Amino acid sequence: MLNLGNKNNNTEQLLKTMNMLGLGTIIEGNIKTEGDIRIDGKVIGNVQVNSKLAVGESGLIEGNIICKNASIEGRIKGNLQISELVFLRKTAVIDGDIVAAKLVVEEGAKINGKCTMGAISSNTATAKSPE
Repeated sequence: MLNLGNKNNNTEQLLKTMNMLGLGTIIEGNIKTEGDIRIDGKVIGNVQVNSKLAVGESGLIEGNIICKNASIEGRIKGNLQISELVFLRKTAVIDGDIVAAKLVVEEGAKINGKCTMGAISSNTATAKSPE
């Protein structure tokens, strides 16, 4: 059981949490989590993760993404703002702009948008709505 009286303990437990959205599941709305999340289904909305986001090969996100680290195998229709590292696997398709501190792209991954790399400043830290 979660101890609601100890804020530090709660934060540690939230950061260790692994959320999963399975294949065949569709969420219409925004997702915000402190812990890691893996998406193999479809999300129509923005995703904000204070830890790591993993999008499986069958995963689809139609919205903007803000997270610390990301590993993408599926499709993103929106802009990405990654404060540390984004890894685009060979099956990844990005239809939107990427702002990331570090970017790794496997051969075969597709980016249909512009990419800005380096330290994220307040000027580049605002994810725009997909067009």
